Amino acid sequence: MVGLAKAAAIALLLATPARAAVDPDNPSCPKTLDWGPAAPMSFSLAEKDGKKVLLAEGAIDDALVSRLNAALAKSGAIDEIWLRSPGGNAKVGNQAGLVIRKLGVPTRIPSGWACFSACNFMFMGGIARQVDPGGQFIVHMFTHTGNRGLIAAEVMRGTESTVGLIGEIEQGSAMLASEDNDFLIRMGVSRKLLTEVMYRQKAVAEQGGDRSTRRCLTQDEVRRYNIVNAG
Repeated sequence: MVGLAKAAAIALLLATPARAAVDPDNPSCPKTLDWGPAAPMSFSLAEKDGKKVLLAEGAIDDALVSRLNAALAKSGAIDEIWLRSPGGNAKVGNQAGLVIRKLGVPTRIPSGWACFSACNFMFMGGIARQVDPGGQFIVHMFTHTGNRGLIAAEVMRGTESTVGLIGEIEQGSAMLASEDNDFLIRMGVSRKLLTEVMYRQKAVAEQGGDRSTRRCLTQDEVRRYNIVNAG
């Protein structure tokens, strides 16, 4: 009996998928994230599970919307857009999301793929949205203060220059927060995603302290905030 029990335990361990290594700085996330190339986002057609899918892979740059429109026009009717991206231009991410919503195309983050930062808003443009188990919807606190070199240079120039920089940061942050809030309302996503999750992340990692600057949402969270509404 002991031998049988031991054999059963070994079989169970072999059948259980290994858990991905955790990022020590961002413990809600796996250590390795597949958010595609750092190159500007490219588009390609593929057939997945009997569906015509547009694969959107890469960074969200200033010229993304024109490439997205061209890809959609060339592709004709598609069933889904699959996304993986390290993010990029936040405003362009919102604009791309609006393009996707206007066409009524579903979006998806398949297992193993990651969608970060500006990609979140492009994804939320989907009329139907799905994050597969193993797919990563990753948020952070938007920031205009990540360039420490710029801040240090302005401080060295004196009080007047520093105050001017702070004013620009405050104005830019307020405008982006307002645009993000409006976008979530239009896409049917809970605004609590901003107040309970995004805006609670640290904008810049602490030196010698808490270095977490991004958060990978769980399956429960993407449903709770209506980020996903399909699948």
